[in-house]
Amino acid sequence: MELYQLSAHEAAGLLKKKAVSSQELTDALISRIEHVDATVESFLTTTFEDAVATARAVDKKIAAKEDISPLAGVPMAIKDNICTKGVRTTCASKMLENFVPVYDAFVTKRLKEADVPILGKLNMDEFAMGSSTETSYFKKTKNPYDAGKVPGGSSGGSAAAVSANLAFYTLGSDTGGSIRQPASFCGVVGLKPTYGLVSRFGLVAFASSLDQIGPLAKDVTDAAMVLSMIAGHDAMDSTSVQLPAQDYVSGLGADIKGLKIGIPSDYMGEGTAPEVKTAILDAVKVYEGLGASVEYFAMSASKYALPAYYIISSAEASSNLARYDGVKYGYRSEHYGNLLEMYQNTRSEGFGEEVKRRIMVGTYALSSGYYDAYYKKAQQVRTIIRRDFEAAFGKYSVILTPTSPTTAFRFGTHMSNPLQMYLADICTVSVNIAGVPAVSLPCGFDSDGMPIGMQLIGQSFDEATLLRTAYAFEQSTLFAQARPSI
Repeated sequence: MELYQLSAHEAAGLLKKKAVSSQELTDALISRIEHVDATVESFLTTTFEDAVATARAVDKKIAAKEDISPLAGVPMAIKDNICTKGVRTTCASKMLENFVPVYDAFVTKRLKEADVPILGKLNMDEFAMGSSTETSYFKKTKNPYDAGKVPGGSSGGSAAAVSANLAFYTLGSDTGGSIRQPASFCGVVGLKPTYGLVSRFGLVAFASSLDQIGPLAKDVTDAAMVLSMIAGHDAMDSTSVQLPAQDYVSGLGADIKGLKIGIPSDYMGEGTAPEVKTAILDAVKVYEGLGASVEYFAMSASKYALPAYYIISSAEASSNLARYDGVKYGYRSEHYGNLLEMYQNTRSEGFGEEVKRRIMVGTYALSSGYYDAYYKKAQQVRTIIRRDFEAAFGKYSVILTPTSPTTAFRFGTHMSNPLQMYLADICTVSVNIAGVPAVSLPCGFDSDGMPIGMQLIGQSFDEATLLRTAYAFEQSTLFAQARPSI
């Protein structure tokens, strides 16, 4: 086995035993990126010198028998909408093509404090708006299982990098499925934590009431290790919740016998590919074999989640992206005769089509005469969806659904039909609306050899049960061990 094929926890274990050095791990990944990323195109910016310097510092600490953090010396990479001091943070947009933050995001600071080598910044849909990474201003990241298919989005670069063994793990952001859907398409584990568990400080805002940072990893153990590192209260984020620090790894192997799992029948209706449905039903049998109690139920409000999500997220995007006006920072048009023209031309030239589409939808929904009919109504639907989840969790510890109704599709398939693209998020958006945690993990392959993802949804701040349930399935199957032959 090559070093880059290790999981993060395997690499960390070898480091602690002095069987390998952090510099060896880092060099192995840098070499892998240099040979493979020309095909995958997951990185927008590389920071190899900084990564090697961090690795050498970790090796010195190990040689001196100093205590190190659980993931110290294990290289990773970051989605390019998470601020990194002194390193470009573009959001894959022309608008921020040359933006270099003067501060680190909370999660970036946590990584640096833990002595984690950071290999660079990863491609994404522009401003996290998309489900395929096709809206990036710079390039289109490829699915490592089939270069003619999308990796999902908006954290497509983060998922593809883990799948292709270009990083031991990555960070992404999830506003409506942007960690879980690409994790499903690329055959890796993707975790969206409970809203408020991980600070959003330094995450470039798309929809502030929905955004959440989380890990993409090779297996559940790695995801749990990363969550333990990045979770925590932050005074710089008013929505950050103050909870005791938790080790999410320690309880992974506990028995799930008697655990109640609910399956909402509404999530496997028309539009779900037959092979996806089969894989999910096979996963249900695995859980029943492990002694879990599985029951089907209805979540009637789920059919309203998609329209409510796109109204709320677009309205918040309209507000958040108003700051990009060519005055303070970011792109400014060279062609204007007055201030109004400068605003118009800057935003017309600096934003891509999908971002402009959502800004216009959001502005319309917030406009006088339409606010009550659209935005207020969507927020009322949000309350109904939250109550649906609360009622479900009164009976079940975990809810099981497909992550996506289909496997990865070919480039260009939905670019001319935005509504069809939005349907790729139909299984994931309700989780963000309710603010609860969810994880996607591999549960099968279709006839073309493309990964199928299963989504497990948990109660707020009960990531421990969620991850334990995911781990039980992972340990009973071989899907987590599969990797593309790129």
